[in-house]
Amino acid sequence: MSKGSDLILSRMMALHPKIIDLTLDRVWRLLEALGHPERALPPVIHIAGTNGKGSTQAMIRAGLEAKGERVHAYTSPHLARFHERIRLAGELISEDRLTDILAECEAANGGIPITYFEITTCAALLAFARTEADWTLLEVGLGGRLDATNVVDRPALTIITPVSLDHQQYLGDTLPEIAGEKAGIIKRGVPCIVGPQEDDGLEVIEAKAARLGAPLLVHGQHWRAWEERGRLIFQDETGLLDLPLPNLPGPHQIDNAGAALAALRHLGADEAACEAAVTTAYWPARMQRLTHGPLVEAAGSCELWLDGGHNPAAGRMLAGTIATMPPKPTHLVVGMLNTKDIGGYLRPLAEHATSLTAVSIPGEAATLTAEQTQEAAARAGIAAALAESVVAAIRTVAANDPGARILICGSLYLAGGVLRENG
Repeated sequence: MSKGSDLILSRMMALHPKIIDLTLDRVWRLLEALGHPERALPPVIHIAGTNGKGSTQAMIRAGLEAKGERVHAYTSPHLARFHERIRLAGELISEDRLTDILAECEAANGGIPITYFEITTCAALLAFARTEADWTLLEVGLGGRLDATNVVDRPALTIITPVSLDHQQYLGDTLPEIAGEKAGIIKRGVPCIVGPQEDDGLEVIEAKAARLGAPLLVHGQHWRAWEERGRLIFQDETGLLDLPLPNLPGPHQIDNAGAALAALRHLGADEAACEAAVTTAYWPARMQRLTHGPLVEAAGSCELWLDGGHNPAAGRMLAGTIATMPPKPTHLVVGMLNTKDIGGYLRPLAEHATSLTAVSIPGEAATLTAEQTQEAAARAGIAAALAESVVAAIRTVAANDPGARILICGSLYLAGGVLRENG
């Protein structure tokens, strides 16, 4: 990251003692000082959920752009650099534009406490309001009800991807509580696409939508997506689509594609746009094959893969993805944060992992130590070793098992470090 935005972002990190403090009061105050940019956005599609938000957003964006539409997109966290969070009419925000927008928000805030995510979300909304586009895709950062993105009175559409247990320290200990937070993005009279849900989570979402008169398009009721003979079949109330499988790997991407297709069809997209949605979407660190760079060179004849999933549902999805891949020894390189359920993440992977090498996440105060991750792996039934770094882990595996599959996983923060290191 170049110097101008980096300096402002580092100052913004110091404006509030907590990284996460869920309330909208500070956001409303700053948006008012900025002239309410949230009221001047192109039509908004607002996406919440525990897993699949980013992939679903990427597919919707690909479909809309295939129609010639200009699309803003907001996502978090970033992997290699902050600019990834803000895409203006299809292009990542430039360094000069980002620096100017951040400086304006910093000045308008006047040094008053506000979290990093809140002030940078306001910056994104300001940039979106000042740039012409046809659509704005907003991905929730955490939860939904009190998330800084939840400031648009009447979006064009809302989407809730699968809800599972994660961030319990902020969102509640039970699935219905967490679903209630996610359902906080539902707005009166605004249609909501609902991905596959557990029954007790879906009940909460349906009850909230009923109170607000929000029409629901629910997986299994109004639309379905499945794989058949190596194709993606999608069906809704307007008919059937027979499409190529998603280019994003993993069985779970069928459901993410289904939610994206349900959204696109609701917005009037044709079959060509729907096909582009599933075949041209790009979303890094979601079972991403690394094909060049220093870490790939260190892997020698081994395949090198990267995934940023970090909760039990992501562990199950990753296990399902490995199960569909050609049989090959699979060695995990894992680093995780101490706020995550590492046992719940690792247990589904145990039957697919030949070994695990534990690492700490560089530069992250909340990282589990490599030793803690090693102990958790042993409890999950995975033979585990330690390494000082990702590249050291890769070199050891490559030396001991040439031609194997190496999968770096467990955290988006670890994934971001890998992408930076790999150039």
